[in-house]
Amino acid sequence: MLEAIEIARKSLGEKTRKAEIAFFGGSFTAIDRDYMLELLGAASPFVKNGEFYGIRLSTRPDAINREILDILKEHGVTSIELGAQSMDDRVLMLNKRGHTSEDVIRACGLIHEYNFELGLQMMTGLYGSDRDTDIATAERLAELKPATVRIYPTVVMKNTELYDLYMSGAYNPQELDAAVSLCAELLIYFEERNIPVIRLGLHDSPSLREGMAGGVFHPSFRELCESRIMYNEAIMLLNKSGITGGTVDFFVNPGSVSKFTGNKRSNIKMLADIGINAMVKQDGRLGRYEIKIKDIR
Repeated sequence: MLEAIEIARKSLGEKTRKAEIAFFGGSFTAIDRDYMLELLGAASPFVKNGEFYGIRLSTRPDAINREILDILKEHGVTSIELGAQSMDDRVLMLNKRGHTSEDVIRACGLIHEYNFELGLQMMTGLYGSDRDTDIATAERLAELKPATVRIYPTVVMKNTELYDLYMSGAYNPQELDAAVSLCAELLIYFEERNIPVIRLGLHDSPSLREGMAGGVFHPSFRELCESRIMYNEAIMLLNKSGITGGTVDFFVNPGSVSKFTGNKRSNIKMLADIGINAMVKQDGRLGRYEIKIKDIR
């Protein structure tokens, strides 16, 4: 671990003073206590001497208590992300998460009390969930006032209990289009409440691709969701204006051109399918998802 920190320090230079050392990929506060303390002990000097801003970690809601938080505070931890995944107790039970929605609420309260930055992670398309339960989860998570959120559509990995359910036909994963539609809505929901969604979809990796048997994965999943937001906005403007065909100039922010056109120009093609010849133009005064229509021909 020290080697990894040294590499980061050399590559980031002065930027490390605003960076956090991260312990992710598991439930950090649920691992063997001595090992946890060993890792914290190795990382904390870099925080205390000002070389790094702090330490960020992920863990389970039921692996948070005052004793744990006292230890984390002592070692310079600044941010805690909880794998809430769902706020529906039936869904949590069916997926054998081992914690309840009340555990999430209790852990969030303690994390706020100790003045750590709170991050929450949710999954869509879990076994036993549907669009309504996923939206309800987002609403309940927002009420807990996290600083950040990560959203992960469920991926079925081989040699797991979920894989067995999938192969038996008991579990039907989300389709990509349904996941994009839902997560586009969730992205807007959180951003309207000033809660940044810092990750949308799983990181691409060889092990993920090798072990994946089903579910939703796309290497540019966030881009798909942002493109869907802009397509929906375009359709709303067309309907509002009563435009049913012809060449239409769509003005968007320069940084949103690719979002508007869509992956492999999918939005342009879908607009063409309904009779709209979309011409994309730039206007730096517009917001990220904002669109204006001019010069209808």
